[in-house]
Amino acid sequence: MGVLLVILGIIVAFILMAISLYNRLVRLRNSREQAFADVDVQLRQRHDLIPQLVEAVKGYMVHERGVLTEITEARANAMKASTINDKIAAEARLSSALDGLRVSVEAYPDLKASQNFMDLQNEISDVENKIAAARRFFNSATKELNVATEVFPSNIVATMFNFKREPMFDLGDKRTVIEEPPQIKFQ
Repeated sequence: MGVLLVILGIIVAFILMAISLYNRLVRLRNSREQAFADVDVQLRQRHDLIPQLVEAVKGYMVHERGVLTEITEARANAMKASTINDKIAAEARLSSALDGLRVSVEAYPDLKASQNFMDLQNEISDVENKIAAARRFFNSATKELNVATEVFPSNIVATMFNFKREPMFDLGDKRTVIEEPPQIKFQ
């Protein structure tokens, strides 16, 4: 009878531990999703500013239509992306397109002197900084989830309930350039 109670106690302890680990994994997954929701809010703000920026630039940049088309297409793809992974890839492309615009703007001193353009650039710069902060929080939440899915004994529960390693919001080759705050130069 005593041995049976010990065995039953051990089984109950394992079940309680598995439930605790499962609940922790769920909390971490939800924390990651919430962190991406914060990133998504900032990305939508950027998406809303881009058409205004493109319109402000159109009249000046007659020869730069390719840059504006790339930004418009990248924005459309970013807005259509539905999964976190698709959004990460689309946003990297949009960031790259916006970098192309920043380079092109240097050739247009009248545009750089326009107060409307300056205000839009400042707003986008502010949003980009907020995106970087939200992305860091998202990556931190992703790291916590990834660690929990890989360390023992929670990796056993993670495997049983299909929790898997999730990708970071990585910017790839552009990472070092984009991590710096956008610089607006007026000459």
